[in-house]
Amino acid sequence: MFRSRRAGLVRRLWRHRCAAPGPEDGPGALKPAAHALFKKLKDEELELLVQAVESRGAGQSGCVWVARAELRGTKQALPPQVLLCRLYRWPDLRHPHELKSLSGCQSFGGCGEGATLCCNPHHLSRLARPETPPPPYSKIYPFSCPWTEVSERPNSSHPESGCNAHGDWRDSGLERSTTRDGCWCKLAYWEHRTRVGRLYAVHETSVNIFCELPQGSGFSLGQLQAERRSAAVRRARSKIGRGLLLSREWDGVWAYNRSEHPIFVSSATLGPPGARGPPVHKVLPGYSLQVFDYKRVGGQAGWRRPGDGPCDPNSIRISFAKGWGPCYSRQFITACPCWLEILLTKPR
Repeated sequence: MFRSRRAGLVRRLWRHRCAAPGPEDGPGALKPAAHALFKKLKDEELELLVQAVESRGAGQSGCVWVARAELRGTKQALPPQVLLCRLYRWPDLRHPHELKSLSGCQSFGGCGEGATLCCNPHHLSRLARPETPPPPYSKIYPFSCPWTEVSERPNSSHPESGCNAHGDWRDSGLERSTTRDGCWCKLAYWEHRTRVGRLYAVHETSVNIFCELPQGSGFSLGQLQAERRSAAVRRARSKIGRGLLLSREWDGVWAYNRSEHPIFVSSATLGPPGARGPPVHKVLPGYSLQVFDYKRVGGQAGWRRPGDGPCDPNSIRISFAKGWGPCYSRQFITACPCWLEILLTKPR
């Protein structure tokens, strides 16, 4: 690559850094380390990094490989993935253990091994840890929620009346798949109390769920049509954007928030053992959370909460932009404008 072309790419990279420096960095404090790292990148990797940074992760971009030994002996103590994430995503990031590789990255599952690692900042997410001191939205529901077996068939017009034996809301077509067809979960999209569209079966290990995604495939909520949509639903749908990435991994199911607004998540394994009902956790843009732990679900039966109907413990609920629970005006997820129900295939 001609030197002027490479210098132009470096200028573009520096121009797209976060406007506000981190609490430990003064203006331009990371510039020497950043330019030293850019100098180490191969031409094609520098172009890939520009592509990822300018698209803000909206498009598909390749891995940006850096040798782990490249920065040894230099004055820069930050690992390259932390340096780039601090420059372009989270100025307050401090440690590499706060990061998690996304399932589409070639470093996924083995980021701590090998002579090279991917430092594409949009191949990484920041971990949201539910064990940290919970804010008000994460409190356990104070309602009395006895765990009961769910056996009744749902009524098609009243979600409070219950769901079928698989924990599926109101629709007898919401039958849980088995592992025979290779489907590990099915997705149901809801607007308030009405399911919109058909079930979406997921066979790949990860799936994008979105309204607007320039590149990529998955469950497009933007293509789902409804007869009548309230203003609240239209406003909430406008905030879904790139949505989320749902992936099945060795330790459970993870959700990565790709949108520019929070998502709110609830499942039976997010709360402490013996809790009366599942808590609701807020996942900020760019963060990942393990939303389901296969080892913890055990043999729990379905649970019921007054006013919200029964729920299958092998399911996950995600609301876009709007939370629910005792700290919100919306007590139940059926009051949220746009939400997902993830029906997990129960392992045989």
